[in-house]
Amino acid sequence: MDATQQEVLEIFTRTRALLEGHFVLRSGLHSSHYFQCAQVCQHMDAIERLAGLLAVKLQDCRFDTVLAPAMGGLVIGQELARQTKSRYIFAEKENNRLVLRRGFQFAPKERVLIVEDVVTRGGRVHECLDIVRQTGAAPVAIAMLVDRSAGCVCFDVPTVSLLQLTFPTYSADAVPASLAAIPVQKPGS
Repeated sequence: MDATQQEVLEIFTRTRALLEGHFVLRSGLHSSHYFQCAQVCQHMDAIERLAGLLAVKLQDCRFDTVLAPAMGGLVIGQELARQTKSRYIFAEKENNRLVLRRGFQFAPKERVLIVEDVVTRGGRVHECLDIVRQTGAAPVAIAMLVDRSAGCVCFDVPTVSLLQLTFPTYSADAVPASLAAIPVQKPGS
């Protein structure tokens, strides 16, 4: 683990954003670890630092707008947009799908960076990619705080993360007895 990843892990630990127990992830998978980014988002000094670290990784990427999926990507997306002096918008759920609302639009060929807090399977990021492409804009990169897949989830645009970790995940019918013995929590994304 490099120095940046160690620092990011320390921030998540210090802010109690990395939880241990028995969790059901947004994907429906079960895990003994959960990144509750809402905990780190209470601490603006931590968010400012995390966004600054992402900005360094994106220094060669040109984008006009940051798009974040609600809820998870809202705070980090906005702070990254602030630091890079970019426009910021977000997608939110409507009928269980992410959509642009509130009058948000993209111009044709507008360069869009998608920012998410934690990615396990990448479902919300894929939905954001679809939104950007359907409007004629151009997704140029994806930035995330935590890649829970440790680099296994793939997108068709450049992707950066601050922390790559993998914790075992299990389908509901394959949860080990040791994990099943712990009361399940679904803290929310």
